[in-house]
Amino acid sequence: MSMSALDLSRWQFAITAGFHFIFVPLTLGLSILVAYMETRYVRTGDETYLKMARFWGKLFLINFALGVVTGLTMEFQFGMNWAEYSRYVGDIFGAPLAIEATVAFFLESTFIGIWIFGWQKVSKKVHAFSMWMVALGTNLSALWILLANGWMQHPVGYVIQNNRAEMVDFGALVTNPDGWLKFFHTLTSSYLLAAFFVMGVSAYHLLKKSNTDFFKRSFQAAAVFGLVSAFLVIAAGGISAKLVVDIQPTKFAAMEAVWDTQKAAPFALLVIPDEANERNAVETIKIPYLLSLLAHHNPNGEIKGLKEFPKEERPPVLVTFLSYRLMVGLGLLFLLLTFIAALMAWKDKLATNRWFMRIMLYSLPLPYLAAQVGWLVSEIGRQPWLVYGVLKTSAGVSKSISTSQVLASLIGFTILYGALAVIDIFLLAKYAGKGPETDMPGIVKSSDQQEA
Repeated sequence: MSMSALDLSRWQFAITAGFHFIFVPLTLGLSILVAYMETRYVRTGDETYLKMARFWGKLFLINFALGVVTGLTMEFQFGMNWAEYSRYVGDIFGAPLAIEATVAFFLESTFIGIWIFGWQKVSKKVHAFSMWMVALGTNLSALWILLANGWMQHPVGYVIQNNRAEMVDFGALVTNPDGWLKFFHTLTSSYLLAAFFVMGVSAYHLLKKSNTDFFKRSFQAAAVFGLVSAFLVIAAGGISAKLVVDIQPTKFAAMEAVWDTQKAAPFALLVIPDEANERNAVETIKIPYLLSLLAHHNPNGEIKGLKEFPKEERPPVLVTFLSYRLMVGLGLLFLLLTFIAALMAWKDKLATNRWFMRIMLYSLPLPYLAAQVGWLVSEIGRQPWLVYGVLKTSAGVSKSISTSQVLASLIGFTILYGALAVIDIFLLAKYAGKGPETDMPGIVKSSDQQEA
């Protein structure tokens, strides 16, 4: 089956965005953990915390560099593949992206330079402070990007004039509840992913019985961080689902595969949607009232079904439903695993429970999968809208671009990103597998560092 320029443009943006988001969550979460480790060193003088900051900081830098490279190409696509979208909403969408680039990105870039080259040249406190500023910058970057995305999900503070959307209330964009909920949900899930990354690498070394004290401490810090994050992820997800019911009822109906409008809606544990016949082929093990209770905090609340909306305004049901179920299931699994991890760390049983260390090692990819399917729910569930209720995806693609041009760039990006993926996995595996080094290039022992 031949594909149009629109189809290929959608695939290209999906591939580049999905690949970029492999790096973003680890950058967000690992920056916090590295800053915490170095702060513990400053406060206690314990050399192990300095080694932890060095080791995990090196892995952070590898991931950060790849994230910057993969993020640059995404913004070019707004002009290349989505020129009509840029023309129609650029007055609004461009503002938060400009703030992200001129404020947040420069903040993190400046202080990451101090952190990399400032060993022995600045005091311990200033050096630790620079990593906190890097963490602040990366998290602020996420805020402005997600406020932009939140406007696409729930457009506010604009008017349509001169055949384009123009901003009339910047404050409405900044306080958009969808953007802030998406920011909170993304941040907490990123912290959880970073915790699993640290626990997974630590589990690998504990199984090998190498640097046991170092990796027990790393695992313990990540387990507590992960447990708190897992609770917050579930809380953010519940609040976000409630907002989706109010502002994007078609998305919620697809997330739960609800075809007919109903009150006091039950929650079915086993569901197989049949999109062609507008029904569920399987729908069993129902818990009365639960779906209405979750959606409205009211057991008799009304859930709008997909049949309430024209077929051309419904999102793809199967992929939205399966992605949502997988995301929720993984979230509950993460809560269980982080609880067990924190309990074992507290009881000092990490080194003796090899079976659990294997579980945590093999669980390392799961938060990455959860992050990807979460974005599938958010973005595919919004279709066919590029800006919900304002601009359809089919109307946002560039008019002058040809199918062959998009296909060529899609192949090029796929090859480039594939090569970057190989490089990233190789470097992370190499340096994570080596463990902490006694003397790292450009970094001297703490006794030689200036005191504040």
